[in-house]
Amino acid sequence: MIVWINGAHGAGKTTTAALVQRLVPDSRVFDAEKVGETLMDITPELPVTDNFQHWPPWRPLVVETARRVLDYTGGTLVMPMTVLVEEYWREISAGLARHAVPVRHFVLHADRGTLRARIAGDTVLGPDSPFRLSHLEPYAEAARTWLHAEAEVVDTTHLTPAETALRIAEAVKGWDPPPREDRSGSEEPRTAGHA
Repeated sequence: MIVWINGAHGAGKTTTAALVQRLVPDSRVFDAEKVGETLMDITPELPVTDNFQHWPPWRPLVVETARRVLDYTGGTLVMPMTVLVEEYWREISAGLARHAVPVRHFVLHADRGTLRARIAGDTVLGPDSPFRLSHLEPYAEAARTWLHAEAEVVDTTHLTPAETALRIAEAVKGWDPPPREDRSGSEEPRTAGHA
């Protein structure tokens, strides 16, 4: 199965994903941003864009990579990735559904003031990241119009990353996803990550 951790840029997805991975047996972190970085390395470069998610190959490549990794390893993939365009989320989730990959979609939410403070305090990407700040309004718009209705919202405003990860891990551990079917239609055995 996949535990997709969505939310605004700077919401703490990467930190939370690493903590969730430690709490969920037989799980691995797969950052779909690496697929985007691969596309950015193509030479000559692909058409100019301000976000690799706009390149049409990114979405199916994320689906294909995730499902191939799961076919190989079993268990759970924890995927920290902001997706704010509804059409892109529908394409990804439909692609995973076609391969019978169950997805638990979580959104890390915090009020705008908290998000700004977290972005300002980031010691990795540096304070006041223009990219992150420019996506605060698109996140708010997505949250209002579709995103919060499509996911399990975890309000992180007053939670530490460890507390957030624990909430997600407890929700995942208590869920029994439907069994996946192989091409012949027979059920695959469940792994520890499906418990």
